[in-house]
Amino acid sequence: MKNRFYQIAAALVLAILFLCACGASKENAGALETELESGSSENISSQEAGTYQQISQEEARKIMDKEKGILILDVRTQAEYDSAFIPGAVCLPNETIQAAWNEQQENGNQDPAQGSALDEVSSILPDKQQKILVYCRSGRRSKEASQALADMGYTNVFEFGGINDWTGEIITPEVTSNIHLGINGEDLPVIWENNASVDELKQLAKGGVTIQMSKYGGFEQVGELGAELSRNDVQVTTEPGDIVLYSGNQIVVFYGSNSWAYTKLGRLNLSQEELERLLGGEDVELSLFY
Repeated sequence: MKNRFYQIAAALVLAILFLCACGASKENAGALETELESGSSENISSQEAGTYQQISQEEARKIMDKEKGILILDVRTQAEYDSAFIPGAVCLPNETIQAAWNEQQENGNQDPAQGSALDEVSSILPDKQQKILVYCRSGRRSKEASQALADMGYTNVFEFGGINDWTGEIITPEVTSNIHLGINGEDLPVIWENNASVDELKQLAKGGVTIQMSKYGGFEQVGELGAELSRNDVQVTTEPGDIVLYSGNQIVVFYGSNSWAYTKLGRLNLSQEELERLLGGEDVELSLFY
């Protein structure tokens, strides 16, 4: 008799537990359904916070062909970008993006003399919800840059590898030679800007001019032009290979980087190794001929 009583009691307890579990499940399901309908759940976004999506180059081409309002981001150096790039791409070097991420981690503190990498990134990528397609040369820097952008709060970042594997259209700018520039007698390929300062430099270079350059700061060679040129100075962070006008009467060729107000004249279309070889040793002699 007692055994029968215990069996009935146990059955009642199990039934009560089952009903409570069902009620809780329905309540949780209702809450989840409400959350999904309201769109408040972070899980329904295309990318979770702090992540980016890796896609194939074929997928990237389809997005470029069909979608508007996207931004194609080339994270190689400016020199690499100047030699060849995917149509419509904007150059923002991985080094700048990494510096901006470090700056954001330090609550925006930076050396005022060096400028703000975070401001530079924000000026090129003001919309953190915009779809951004990222590439580099082989795919390593694009992954680093994509992760840094995701960590900085960009929510629509897609990485698609390197331009070395790109089978679509590539723009290769013409390396102009209307002004010949030489370092220690070695004629070098230059992409010149189209501005009043370069026009005046052409006139100065007619018949040839030689300038004794001095190594400065471990990142540039600088020399007196012997004449004043028009200035349109802008605060920039230079890249290796940049040729700029400083104070209206000095020409500067960079094999490193610096932040200051310059007028851009052009860019040596050389690798970092070649720039170091030509400019990173002793003082050099620069020649111009037009």
